[in-house]
Amino acid sequence: MTENGSAPKDVGAVVNALQILRCLASNTSPTGVAAVARATGISTSTCFNILRTLTRTRFASFDPAAKTYRLGLAMAEMAAGLIGISHAQLIRPELERLALNYETLILLWRVTDDNHLVLIDRAHSQTAVRVEIGIGYRQPMLAGAIGRCVAAQLQMPPDDLRQRFAALRWQAPLSFTTFQDEIRETQQRGWATDRGHLFRGITAVAALAADDQNRPRFGFSGVSITGQQDTERLQALGRELAELAALVRRSLFVSRDTTVTPPSE
Repeated sequence: MTENGSAPKDVGAVVNALQILRCLASNTSPTGVAAVARATGISTSTCFNILRTLTRTRFASFDPAAKTYRLGLAMAEMAAGLIGISHAQLIRPELERLALNYETLILLWRVTDDNHLVLIDRAHSQTAVRVEIGIGYRQPMLAGAIGRCVAAQLQMPPDDLRQRFAALRWQAPLSFTTFQDEIRETQQRGWATDRGHLFRGITAVAALAADDQNRPRFGFSGVSITGQQDTERLQALGRELAELAALVRRSLFVSRDTTVTPPSE
Protein backbone atom coordinates (compact mmCIF):
# COMPACT_ATOMS: atom_id res chain seq x y z
CA MET A 1 0.00 0.00 0.00
CA THR A 2 1.08 3.58 -0.62
CA GLU A 3 1.15 6.29 2.08
CA ASN A 4 -2.42 7.37 1.29
CA GLY A 5 -3.72 3.81 1.56
CA SER A 6 -4.24 3.12 -2.16
CA ALA A 7 -2.84 0.09 -3.95
CA PRO A 8 0.41 0.76 -5.87
CA LYS A 9 -0.01 1.10 -9.61
CA ASP A 10 2.16 -0.88 -11.99
CA VAL A 11 3.93 0.95 -14.78
CA GLY A 12 2.26 -0.29 -17.95
CA ALA A 13 5.30 -0.02 -20.20
CA VAL A 14 7.42 -2.06 -17.79
CA VAL A 15 4.74 -4.74 -17.44
CA ASN A 16 4.42 -4.96 -21.23
CA ALA A 17 8.19 -5.22 -21.70
CA LEU A 18 8.39 -8.03 -19.15
CA GLN A 19 5.55 -9.88 -20.85
CA ILE A 20 7.31 -9.60 -24.18
CA LEU A 21 10.61 -10.86 -22.71
CA ARG A 22 8.80 -13.81 -21.14
CA CYS A 23 7.19 -14.54 -24.50
CA LEU A 24 10.56 -14.55 -26.25
CA ALA A 25 12.04 -16.73 -23.50
CA SER A 26 9.23 -19.30 -23.77
CA ASN A 27 9.56 -19.74 -27.54
CA THR A 28 12.09 -22.24 -28.88
CA SER A 29 12.48 -20.32 -32.14
CA PRO A 30 12.67 -16.62 -33.12
CA THR A 31 9.27 -14.90 -33.12
CA GLY A 32 7.68 -12.17 -35.22
CA VAL A 33 5.93 -9.07 -33.90
CA ALA A 34 2.44 -10.35 -34.78
CA ALA A 35 3.03 -13.63 -32.92
CA VAL A 36 4.30 -11.75 -29.86
CA ALA A 37 1.24 -9.50 -29.94
CA ARG A 38 -1.11 -12.49 -30.11
CA ALA A 39 0.66 -14.30 -27.29
CA THR A 40 0.78 -11.32 -24.94
CA GLY A 41 -2.45 -9.51 -25.83
CA ILE A 42 -0.44 -6.32 -26.37
CA SER A 43 -1.19 -4.28 -29.49
CA THR A 44 1.08 -4.83 -32.46
CA SER A 45 2.25 -1.21 -32.55
CA THR A 46 3.12 -1.28 -28.84
CA CYS A 47 4.95 -4.60 -29.27
CA PHE A 48 6.91 -3.19 -32.17
CA ASN A 49 8.02 -0.10 -30.22
CA ILE A 50 9.00 -2.11 -27.15
CA LEU A 51 10.87 -4.72 -29.20
CA ARG A 52 12.73 -1.96 -31.02
CA THR A 53 13.83 -0.52 -27.67
CA LEU A 54 14.80 -3.95 -26.33
CA THR A 55 16.86 -4.56 -29.47
CA ARG A 56 18.71 -1.25 -29.16
CA THR A 57 19.59 -2.13 -25.57
CA ARG A 58 20.48 -5.72 -26.60
CA PHE A 59 17.91 -7.40 -24.38
CA ALA A 60 16.45 -8.70 -27.63
CA SER A 61 18.06 -9.40 -30.99
CA PHE A 62 16.45 -8.85 -34.39
CA ASP A 63 16.89 -10.87 -37.58
CA PRO A 64 16.20 -8.37 -40.39
CA ALA A 65 15.94 -11.11 -43.02
CA ALA A 66 13.28 -13.15 -41.21
CA LYS A 67 11.76 -10.16 -39.33
CA THR A 68 11.90 -12.10 -36.07
CA TYR A 69 13.12 -11.50 -32.52
CA ARG A 70 14.72 -13.55 -29.78
CA LEU A 71 16.43 -12.87 -26.46
CA GLY A 72 19.64 -10.86 -26.67
CA LEU A 73 23.05 -11.05 -25.05
CA ALA A 74 22.32 -8.41 -22.39
CA MET A 75 19.90 -10.84 -20.71
CA ALA A 76 22.93 -12.87 -19.67
CA GLU A 77 24.24 -9.99 -17.55
CA MET A 78 21.23 -10.34 -15.25
CA ALA A 79 20.86 -14.11 -15.21
CA ALA A 80 23.84 -15.88 -16.79
CA GLY A 81 23.67 -18.71 -14.28
CA LEU A 82 19.98 -19.35 -14.99
CA ILE A 83 20.10 -19.59 -18.76
CA GLY A 84 20.58 -23.16 -19.88
CA ILE A 85 22.31 -22.40 -23.16
CA SER A 86 25.96 -22.15 -24.10
CA HIS A 87 27.99 -18.98 -24.26
CA ALA A 88 28.33 -19.41 -28.02
CA GLN A 89 24.55 -19.51 -28.43
CA LEU A 90 24.21 -16.32 -26.41
CA ILE A 91 26.83 -14.56 -28.49
CA ARG A 92 25.59 -15.74 -31.89
CA PRO A 93 22.91 -13.03 -32.43
CA GLU A 94 25.62 -10.40 -32.11
CA LEU A 95 27.73 -12.21 -34.71
CA GLU A 96 24.75 -12.25 -37.07
CA ARG A 97 24.03 -8.56 -36.49
CA LEU A 98 27.59 -7.55 -37.35
CA ALA A 99 27.75 -9.89 -40.36
CA LEU A 100 24.63 -8.29 -41.81
CA ASN A 101 25.61 -4.72 -41.00
CA TYR A 102 29.10 -5.02 -42.45
CA GLU A 103 28.42 -7.65 -45.13
CA THR A 104 31.38 -9.71 -44.00
CA LEU A 105 32.32 -12.95 -42.26
CA ILE A 106 32.27 -12.66 -38.45
CA LEU A 107 34.07 -15.37 -36.46
CA LEU A 108 33.93 -16.49 -32.83
CA TRP A 109 37.12 -18.09 -31.47
CA ARG A 110 37.78 -19.90 -28.21
CA VAL A 111 41.23 -19.52 -26.62
CA THR A 112 42.33 -23.00 -25.53
CA ASP A 113 44.56 -24.11 -22.68
CA ASP A 114 47.14 -25.44 -25.17
CA ASN A 115 47.79 -21.95 -26.59
CA HIS A 116 45.63 -22.19 -29.69
CA LEU A 117 42.59 -20.46 -31.13
CA VAL A 118 39.72 -22.72 -32.22
CA LEU A 119 36.89 -21.44 -34.41
CA ILE A 120 33.62 -22.34 -32.68
CA ASP A 121 31.02 -20.28 -34.56
CA ARG A 122 30.62 -17.93 -37.50
CA ALA A 123 28.06 -15.74 -39.21
CA HIS A 124 28.09 -14.27 -42.69
CA SER A 125 26.14 -12.09 -45.06
CA GLN A 126 24.30 -13.88 -47.87
CA THR A 127 24.93 -10.98 -50.25
CA ALA A 128 28.72 -10.64 -50.18
CA VAL A 129 31.56 -12.69 -51.65
CA ARG A 130 33.41 -14.01 -48.62
CA VAL A 131 36.29 -16.03 -47.23
CA GLU A 132 35.40 -19.57 -46.09
CA ILE A 133 36.80 -20.91 -42.81
CA GLY A 134 35.41 -24.12 -41.31
CA ILE A 135 34.24 -24.65 -37.74
CA GLY A 136 36.99 -26.35 -35.75
CA TYR A 137 39.83 -24.59 -37.58
CA ARG A 138 42.85 -24.15 -35.28
CA GLN A 139 45.67 -21.65 -35.37
CA PRO A 140 48.44 -20.60 -32.94
CA MET A 141 47.26 -18.30 -30.19
CA LEU A 142 49.37 -15.32 -31.32
CA ALA A 143 48.62 -15.58 -35.05
CA GLY A 144 46.70 -12.97 -37.02
CA ALA A 145 44.62 -10.09 -35.69
CA ILE A 146 43.29 -12.18 -32.80
CA GLY A 147 46.88 -13.05 -31.86
CA ARG A 148 47.77 -9.39 -31.48
CA CYS A 149 44.78 -9.04 -29.12
CA VAL A 150 45.91 -12.04 -27.06
CA ALA A 151 49.46 -10.68 -26.84
CA ALA A 152 48.11 -7.28 -25.81
CA GLN A 153 46.04 -8.91 -23.06
CA LEU A 154 48.82 -11.16 -21.72
CA GLN A 155 51.51 -8.44 -21.78
CA MET A 156 54.22 -11.06 -22.24
CA PRO A 157 57.91 -10.31 -21.53
CA PRO A 158 59.72 -9.27 -24.74
CA ASP A 159 61.97 -12.36 -24.83
CA ASP A 160 59.02 -14.72 -24.43
CA LEU A 161 57.03 -12.82 -27.04
CA ARG A 162 59.96 -12.91 -29.48
CA GLN A 163 60.34 -16.68 -29.03
CA ARG A 164 56.63 -17.30 -29.70
CA PHE A 165 56.64 -14.90 -32.63
CA ALA A 166 59.56 -16.75 -34.25
CA ALA A 167 57.48 -19.96 -34.31
CA LEU A 168 54.58 -18.35 -36.22
CA ARG A 169 54.11 -18.78 -39.96
CA TRP A 170 52.94 -15.82 -42.05
CA GLN A 171 52.28 -15.84 -45.79
CA ALA A 172 53.52 -12.23 -45.90
CA PRO A 173 56.00 -11.99 -43.00
CA LEU A 174 56.29 -8.90 -40.82
CA SER A 175 59.12 -7.88 -38.52
CA PHE A 176 59.06 -8.48 -34.78
CA THR A 177 59.35 -4.71 -34.23
CA THR A 178 56.23 -4.12 -36.34
CA PHE A 179 54.43 -6.88 -34.45
CA GLN A 180 55.31 -5.21 -31.14
CA ASP A 181 54.16 -1.81 -32.41
CA GLU A 182 50.82 -3.27 -33.49
CA ILE A 183 50.38 -4.95 -30.10
CA ARG A 184 50.90 -1.60 -28.36
CA GLU A 185 48.37 -0.02 -30.72
CA THR A 186 45.91 -2.82 -29.86
CA GLN A 187 46.36 -2.13 -26.15
CA GLN A 188 45.51 1.53 -26.72
CA ARG A 189 42.42 1.18 -28.88
CA GLY A 190 41.04 -2.26 -27.87
CA TRP A 191 41.11 -3.98 -31.28
CA ALA A 192 43.65 -5.19 -33.84
CA THR A 193 44.15 -5.46 -37.60
CA ASP A 194 45.97 -7.92 -39.82
CA ARG A 195 46.30 -6.69 -43.41
CA GLY A 196 47.29 -9.71 -45.45
CA HIS A 197 50.15 -10.96 -43.26
CA LEU A 198 48.65 -14.20 -41.95
CA PHE A 199 47.02 -14.96 -45.31
CA ARG A 200 47.75 -12.94 -48.44
CA GLY A 201 44.73 -11.06 -49.75
CA ILE A 202 42.81 -11.37 -46.48
CA THR A 203 42.19 -8.49 -44.06
CA ALA A 204 40.98 -9.14 -40.51
CA VAL A 205 40.01 -6.95 -37.57
CA ALA A 206 39.59 -8.48 -34.14
CA ALA A 207 38.91 -7.98 -30.44
CA LEU A 208 39.21 -10.17 -27.36
CA ALA A 209 37.06 -10.92 -24.31
CA ALA A 210 38.92 -11.90 -21.15
CA ASP A 211 37.42 -13.39 -17.99
CA ASP A 212 37.42 -11.98 -14.47
CA GLN A 213 41.00 -13.25 -14.00
CA ASN A 214 42.07 -11.40 -17.17
CA ARG A 215 42.64 -14.67 -19.02
CA PRO A 216 41.82 -14.57 -22.76
CA ARG A 217 38.62 -16.51 -23.38
CA PHE A 218 36.86 -15.51 -26.62
CA GLY A 219 38.08 -13.80 -29.76
CA PHE A 220 35.91 -11.99 -32.31
CA SER A 221 37.09 -11.24 -35.82
CA GLY A 222 35.74 -9.79 -39.02
CA VAL A 223 37.40 -11.31 -42.07
CA SER A 224 37.13 -10.03 -45.64
CA ILE A 225 38.94 -10.05 -48.96
CA THR A 226 41.40 -7.16 -48.98
CA GLY A 227 39.82 -4.12 -50.62
CA GLN A 228 36.20 -5.07 -49.90
CA GLN A 229 36.08 -2.77 -46.86
CA ASP A 230 37.60 0.72 -46.79
CA THR A 231 39.67 1.93 -43.85
CA GLU A 232 36.83 3.85 -42.23
CA ARG A 233 34.53 0.83 -42.32
CA LEU A 234 37.22 -1.49 -40.95
CA GLN A 235 37.80 0.92 -38.08
CA ALA A 236 34.06 1.05 -37.36
CA LEU A 237 33.90 -2.75 -37.31
CA GLY A 238 36.94 -2.89 -35.03
CA ARG A 239 35.25 -0.56 -32.56
CA GLU A 240 32.05 -2.61 -32.62
CA LEU A 241 33.99 -5.83 -32.06
CA ALA A 242 35.70 -4.19 -29.08
CA GLU A 243 32.29 -3.13 -27.73
CA LEU A 244 31.02 -6.70 -28.18
CA ALA A 245 34.08 -8.08 -26.38
CA ALA A 246 33.49 -5.70 -23.48
CA LEU A 247 29.82 -6.69 -23.34
CA VAL A 248 30.67 -10.41 -23.33
CA ARG A 249 33.24 -9.90 -20.57
CA ARG A 250 30.80 -7.88 -18.48
CA SER A 251 27.87 -10.23 -19.11
CA LEU A 252 29.49 -13.64 -18.81
CA PHE A 253 32.58 -13.34 -16.64
CA VAL A 254 32.68 -10.27 -14.42
CA SER A 255 30.83 -10.09 -11.11
CA ARG A 256 28.50 -7.17 -10.45
CA ASP A 257 30.89 -5.52 -7.99
CA THR A 258 33.67 -5.34 -10.60
CA THR A 259 34.03 -2.30 -12.82
CA VAL A 260 35.10 -2.81 -16.43
CA THR A 261 36.52 0.13 -18.33
CA PRO A 262 35.42 0.06 -21.98
CA PRO A 263 38.16 0.25 -24.62
CA SER A 264 39.06 3.69 -25.90
CA GLU A 265 38.46 4.63 -29.51
